[in-house]
Amino acid sequence: MTRIITLLLVCLLSYSAFPQEKPWMLGPFQRPENAQPVISPLPNSSFQDPMSGRKVFWESMATFNPAAIVKNNQVHLIYRAEEKLGEKEIGGHTSRLGMAVSSDGFNFVRENQPFFYPDNDSQKKYEWTGGTEDPRIVETEEGLYVLTYTQWNRDVPRLAVATSKDLRTWEKHGPIFEKWKDGKYHNTESKSGAIVTQLKNGKLVAAKIHGKYWMYYGVPHIWLATSEDLVNWTPVENHEGNRVPVLSPRPGFFDSWLVEAGPPPVLTEDGILVLYNAGNSQPVGVKNLGNRVYTGGQALFDAQEPWKLLDRTDSPFIQPELPFEKSGQYPEGTTFLEGLVYFHGKWLLYYGTADSMVGVVSAPVK
Repeated sequence: MTRIITLLLVCLLSYSAFPQEKPWMLGPFQRPENAQPVISPLPNSSFQDPMSGRKVFWESMATFNPAAIVKNNQVHLIYRAEEKLGEKEIGGHTSRLGMAVSSDGFNFVRENQPFFYPDNDSQKKYEWTGGTEDPRIVETEEGLYVLTYTQWNRDVPRLAVATSKDLRTWEKHGPIFEKWKDGKYHNTESKSGAIVTQLKNGKLVAAKIHGKYWMYYGVPHIWLATSEDLVNWTPVENHEGNRVPVLSPRPGFFDSWLVEAGPPPVLTEDGILVLYNAGNSQPVGVKNLGNRVYTGGQALFDAQEPWKLLDRTDSPFIQPELPFEKSGQYPEGTTFLEGLVYFHGKWLLYYGTADSMVGVVSAPVK
């Protein structure tokens, strides 16, 4: 009997399951046995850069912060990549987006070149030379793919939208707030656009509430925006004409420094379930997490009033624990959530680790 109990404990520990704090949460998520990164930097992938005209090794330094979508019964992972320049500081590189495909959600075949990057196009002034960063992706019921991402011109990071019918040919529509109210928020930092989805016929698709699409976005607070076409977005404001944060940092908790929208939220029977990234400020947060450590939280919003917070977790449901989650550009450790898919009867959640690699955890569907 003792031997059986020991084997069970070893098995449970090897899968590194995370706790389930509240009944409405997605999960519990667990790591694969002997968990390793599913995407890591490659030294020799080359690309002819349209900005400099030279060959660059576009994913030689870091591959991280992934979006994910299911197409043709395969998981398509869209990850941010940076080339090695001999610099160590975060933010000094050019970001491009690469594509990898998997039939099981854990083992990926990568493409040799980026599919989305700063080019000599209409978005040059917003994407040169910092690049295209931190994607999230959704699909409509009609089959249109909508990519939200950060444009970085080394001046102001701006949330932007691009669309595609096949994940190959993309139309960049530019910053989402460029034309709204004569650009009221155009020069205000914005990023991390997570469009609400719902599970229909075994597939996550963009959801409409009261005839509109809804998006949670931003950092260090999370705000809301609405759209009728997924391209043109209107920020949700109060009667004074100001944006209202719907989720904010909390002193004394794991999200004491900042909160940032994670993968596309899911509309469930309990409400809108938002997975979010949380930064810890050790002096006013959680002492045993360390300073600036990124973990993951979950929040529940009202399905009819998406700005109304119903509940949120008091502790992270995922946090950096393994060596590859605490190494690279961000040694404090990160489990930075950006990609969520329903695949083969379970949830697969993809996250960036220490601004360097991509990991995955899975959970059963309730």
